[in-house]
Amino acid sequence: MSWLTRIIPSISSRTMTSEPKKKSPIPAGLWMKCPHCDQVLYKEELEESLRVCPKCGFHMRLCGRERLQAFLDWKGTHEEIGADILPVDALKFVDSKPYPERIEAARQKTKESDALLVMRGELRRQPVVAAAFEFGFMGGSMGSVVGERFVLGVERALKEHIPFITFTSTGGARMQEGLLSLMQMAKTNAAIGLLERARIPYVSVLTDPTMGGVSASFAFMGDVVIAEPKALIGFAGPRVIEQTVREKLPEGFQHSEMLLEKGAIDMIVDRRDMRSVVSELLALLCDKPTPSV
Repeated sequence: MSWLTRIIPSISSRTMTSEPKKKSPIPAGLWMKCPHCDQVLYKEELEESLRVCPKCGFHMRLCGRERLQAFLDWKGTHEEIGADILPVDALKFVDSKPYPERIEAARQKTKESDALLVMRGELRRQPVVAAAFEFGFMGGSMGSVVGERFVLGVERALKEHIPFITFTSTGGARMQEGLLSLMQMAKTNAAIGLLERARIPYVSVLTDPTMGGVSASFAFMGDVVIAEPKALIGFAGPRVIEQTVREKLPEGFQHSEMLLEKGAIDMIVDRRDMRSVVSELLALLCDKPTPSV
């Protein structure tokens, strides 16, 4: 018997009789790592800063409902518009799984009924209608429900003659609805035209990412077009462009800083300053006194 076979039983017996590892007293989910600077952050402090890294200023993605809660005067009155409008499988579309199954999976994941939330509320006591995309719902894709809720929000703004604000976070049109999805580009742009004729301010806020059919329609139609820092904004994504032109794109291509330099957007605003900046802009556009905090 070799020395190795003699010691193996003793090693295995010690392993079997050893005490199990004690669980860490620190609960899971208390900390998060910034995807940009790798700084470990206390989750509660990160939520208080609206998911903006206090070290490097990186803007992490917010879900649509969280964004509206942070933007509107949540202690004031607010009303969700078009929540009863739900998607249907008009084309009986099937890819790797049927469209209704994808909708149900997105509902379970996000607890939302579709990719756009529209609310009538107040911003520093000024009545507004605000709409925000939920990127977690099928990539924030624009289908018939998104277009209809958008138009209902515009109609409410027209009825009360109050400003309309959108926060985009989307991959573009929803392929499962085909041409019905693409029709929403014309539908939403026509609604924006009604706001323009009624001289009602429309502010568009572009967040990461804003791509495809949404960027080619109402996202850039605002009286003022704002973007968050380092947001990816464009029509086709960088990988698609690189594969098409067979060239490496420059660093920062399609980011909000480049779009500001080229004149495609009006300003870049930190998420933590968004309430104050937009309220001051609306006061200027509506020729009203700047609202107090």
